[in-house]
Amino acid sequence: MQPASTLRPMPARPHRHYGMDWLRIGAFVMLIFYHVGFSFTPWGYQTPTRGVVPWAEIPLLGLSAWRLALLFAISGYASAALLTRDADAASFLKSRLLRLGIPLLFGLTVIVPPQPYMGLVNSGYAHGYGYFLLHDAFSFRRVIHENLPAVMHLWFVIYLLAYTVALCLAQMALPARWRVRLHLISERLLAGGWLLPIGCGLVYTARSVGGEWTDTHAILTDFAAHLHYGGMFLFGFLLRRSGPLHRTVARQWKPALLLGLAGYAFVALEAWYFPGNVRTPRVWLEPLDFAKAVQCWGTVIALFGIADRFWNRDGRWRATLVEAVFPVFIAHQTVMVLVSYWLRDKGLTALPEFLVLCASVAVGSWLFYLAGREIGPLRPLIGLKRAKTPRRAKAIPIPSTAA
Repeated sequence: MQPASTLRPMPARPHRHYGMDWLRIGAFVMLIFYHVGFSFTPWGYQTPTRGVVPWAEIPLLGLSAWRLALLFAISGYASAALLTRDADAASFLKSRLLRLGIPLLFGLTVIVPPQPYMGLVNSGYAHGYGYFLLHDAFSFRRVIHENLPAVMHLWFVIYLLAYTVALCLAQMALPARWRVRLHLISERLLAGGWLLPIGCGLVYTARSVGGEWTDTHAILTDFAAHLHYGGMFLFGFLLRRSGPLHRTVARQWKPALLLGLAGYAFVALEAWYFPGNVRTPRVWLEPLDFAKAVQCWGTVIALFGIADRFWNRDGRWRATLVEAVFPVFIAHQTVMVLVSYWLRDKGLTALPEFLVLCASVAVGSWLFYLAGREIGPLRPLIGLKRAKTPRRAKAIPIPSTAA
């Protein structure tokens, strides 16, 4: 048996992985298209007045099962890199509380409130925005159909911050030997031929806790979501620190892609037969849940493998786009809601409205980032360092381990 003193997980890779940067950028760009498209579905948020597009849910279901899981896994991967860079877990926790907590507070108090206000106006709310801010926005009660104060899309930051705190507390509280054991057990479980079946089973189990999958965004009671998203966060953390797991993903991304596509095929078939708000027959429910788990895990593994194999190279816009991701995320949904209300009575059909919304959200969110990054006191409010980062020497990309 190996002596305890030699039990060590593989240290995190010392260089920046450009492929993961591009994957993160792509994931957030996809999020903009998803949120815009969501408004055109029967289950959309604040659906435009010209009605819904019956088939719009089918392409969105190609993203729905895995888009958030991917974002949490990427965040876990980045957290492992940052934790290695910082002196210890306490320093890492302090830095993350500042980089996530300050923009979260700013977003909840300044950026998010226009969204529930526009929803209330659509439901007959008669007061102006100033009255709303002073009397209702932070009243901790239900106004018409809105539970206030609203968190909207910033629930993602709340969950990410919670998982980061939990990770750091575990790093500080657990003895080093326990942490090493947990790392090795997780690595042996996933780094091998069982990566795909075990991963699909774990995702299916996490999403099935408590019966039908729900994603309530209520942090104290959203148990299934915490198992799913928290588990994906830990998977990304492990992947960054594990050479064997990294090589397994590099070998298996092609069959993982086929699994993801097969899962999506079943999900799309169900949506074709039972579109919109038509109730899915009970006999379809468990196969559908399993198909979504397969689609999720297969797609996430495939995208990590693709990022490593094909995207691990620098580019002229990479650093700027990486910096812009968080500010754009903070602003994008509020921009979308405001523009959609301005468009709703313009008489546009679905395609022009979709294109105008996509362009407006992209441009508006980008301008929010450009303005915020140039004003020193505003930079921490949108998730940037207070001082601009000086130009660095070009980093060495991590060699791909894919076959």
